Amino acid sequence: MGLRSFGSVYDWSRLSGYRSVAGDYPEGMIDLSVGSPVDSVPKRIMMALTDAADAPGYPKTAGSPELRTAMADWFLNCRGFDLREIDAVSLPTVGSKEAVALMASLLGLGEGDVVVQPQVSYPTYEIGTQLAGATVMKVADVADVAAWSHQPGVRMVWVNSPSNPTGETLSIAQMSGIVRAARSIGAVVVSDECYAMMSWSGSPSCCVLDPAVCGGDCSNLVMLYSLSKQSSIAGYRAAFMAGDRAIVERMSVYRRQMGLIVPGPIQHAMVEALRDVQDVEAQADRYRSRLVRLVAALRDAGYDASMPQGGLYVWVRALSGDCWKDLGALAKLGIMASPGEFYGDGSRLRFSSTARDDDVDAACSRLSRGV
Repeated sequence: MGLRSFGSVYDWSRLSGYRSVAGDYPEGMIDLSVGSPVDSVPKRIMMALTDAADAPGYPKTAGSPELRTAMADWFLNCRGFDLREIDAVSLPTVGSKEAVALMASLLGLGEGDVVVQPQVSYPTYEIGTQLAGATVMKVADVADVAAWSHQPGVRMVWVNSPSNPTGETLSIAQMSGIVRAARSIGAVVVSDECYAMMSWSGSPSCCVLDPAVCGGDCSNLVMLYSLSKQSSIAGYRAAFMAGDRAIVERMSVYRRQMGLIVPGPIQHAMVEALRDVQDVEAQADRYRSRLVRLVAALRDAGYDASMPQGGLYVWVRALSGDCWKDLGALAKLGIMASPGEFYGDGSRLRFSSTARDDDVDAACSRLSRGV
């Protein structure tokens, strides 16, 4: 495996000028651009981290026995199925971003291989494909399998539900169709479900490993999940993958040799986070409330905002038709958003709900003055 060079428009330094303007606003800048948690880590998770601080030995790459049990229990309690019944295994990762970026490389993909992804999506999918030396194939809708299932060389398909940035979720029928099409051509489906516990449409988003989706067979399927948003522990770098035993166990071997191992104290904290239902629900309620307020304020300001089906973001068309022009106007109000160009559509903007309640309220007030 040799990492190749990559090119991407996803460069936060491009926002420095806008941040400077927003920072000059008399009441200060309100940052709705980066989806970084701001709410405090639940005390029970901090206590678990502290309790495990005396950790002189090397941690387990595959996770401690307690963590492996907690991950399996999470699927049963939160996703509604038993990993053991589909012969799936799980593996902790150092946050989900490194798993996303290295997935194509660790699957052994390279020149001549094609990786399918949504046209509008998290930029690291494309970067990871480029790092592996494979070819990126962007499609408007991955659920439209006719758009990619006859393309020669497809070896991997990215799915993201709920989506960053659009907030759209896939139904069981759509996810099942993707799985069937990918299997028919021998491709691996990797489903990024890091916002799974933040579904606003009335029912949880479906999981690619759910027997209702995969037919009780997890071959060629990998699911990624992050604890960053549900538990406000992005700083811990705590996530995991699960799925096809052969794939995940091969990943574990590679990761052990590369030193990509979640530290022991973090693994102990993950156990508590995976068992914590009360704080996860409370955090989801905070995000839901912030999204409702943001959507209302953006609509009043003229944007075509609507409540996302899931996730943390409001995805809107730029009033000017150009994300950068709108960013300039918003910066004059002391508000920072993300340019849609970063995610594949330069005519849109992404607003994040990862801001404190008083900042969200202040942003809503400023938007009422007009963009």
